[in-house]
Amino acid sequence: MISKHLRTTLSLALLCSSAMQLQAQTLKPEQVRQLLSAKQGNVVLLEDFFSTRPAEISYHKVVMSGPQFIISDDPEYIRIPEGIALQEAVQPGAVRLYVYNVNGVKEPQKIDRKITAVIKNTGAQKMHLRMLRYSSQKPSSNYFQIGKQGLADYFASNGDQKIRTIEPGQAIAIDEKLERNVVKYDELSHGFYDFVIDQPGEISVVQTDLKTAGPVALKRISSVIPTSHNNAGRGLFGISNYKVTAKEVLDTKNGAAEIIVADGQKDPWVQGTVGFGAAPSILAGNYGVMYDIELKWKSTDGRGLALVTWNSRSADNKWCNGMAASMVVSKGKFEKGIVQLPSDRLVTKAAPEAVLIQVFPPAKNGEEQTIKLTYSPPGASCLPTPLVFIPVDLK
Repeated sequence: MISKHLRTTLSLALLCSSAMQLQAQTLKPEQVRQLLSAKQGNVVLLEDFFSTRPAEISYHKVVMSGPQFIISDDPEYIRIPEGIALQEAVQPGAVRLYVYNVNGVKEPQKIDRKITAVIKNTGAQKMHLRMLRYSSQKPSSNYFQIGKQGLADYFASNGDQKIRTIEPGQAIAIDEKLERNVVKYDELSHGFYDFVIDQPGEISVVQTDLKTAGPVALKRISSVIPTSHNNAGRGLFGISNYKVTAKEVLDTKNGAAEIIVADGQKDPWVQGTVGFGAAPSILAGNYGVMYDIELKWKSTDGRGLALVTWNSRSADNKWCNGMAASMVVSKGKFEKGIVQLPSDRLVTKAAPEAVLIQVFPPAKNGEEQTIKLTYSPPGASCLPTPLVFIPVDLK
């Protein structure tokens, strides 16, 4: 049994804790002014705000139909001059391929390489390939910029009406830009593709010399580099798209709240297989998975909502000292569209920094409104990247 004195002490502690949380989750007038005067994607300083986490938004998560999903990020650093970093069989239909590999050759010396993606027609008929979405960056050691720009380009892409034909047994480069790129030591080769095929195929990510075409190198390489299990992962995954809907209507009177996906706990990492032996594989980070997020909100106190994100992992280790992302957000103060986070600098570092995504005005009649977001975990950044909704007085 708890003594009366201890109960009183605990009650006072809980009251103090609640008061501290309320104080931490309430913006100062100058912080509100800063948010409302900021441009979309800009970094703003919210001193003390993130010292206490906002209330968590509970949600339903449903697996949506989507493409076969392949990611090549293990090994992230390809240490041998020539090798296959990924090789997976795909079936006719839609395919998503995410290439995230670095030229890691430094023995006996650092050399320039080519990192390219190749598809081979393993069917009996001609294969036809059409690109639905396309994102390809120039190799760079600035991984944050590539991850942020790569997502933005993917969201903005309308694909290509051109249909490429691949004879049975033939292999071609999926992306001619990757074929032409020179990847220097420690530079990242990054490509993000959605395409459709009508024959079974085999996709390979190959590192080779600059003079050799990817399909030629594929013929002479006899084995695939073993997995290291030290990076995000590689393989074929059955989940590529999620639909996320909040369980309750968000109300500004209840204060700040956050929705968190891709944390590996509440939202577990997707599972798949790697290689033709179909060994189990886990995609740590859910990079390349698309989240279609929708939540209802209302304002019973006349305030609007400011949506921000921040680097919640900055204190963990040196690899988490920056965060950069891109996403699609519905209309609010700013028009619906793609926003790079942040847009006024390369990365956001640590609290009190926050990045303004959108400001949603309240409905004049207080009716419910819908916020829609398209989010994918940003490459090169530590996860999760919380999406925080903060009530603000727009008057």
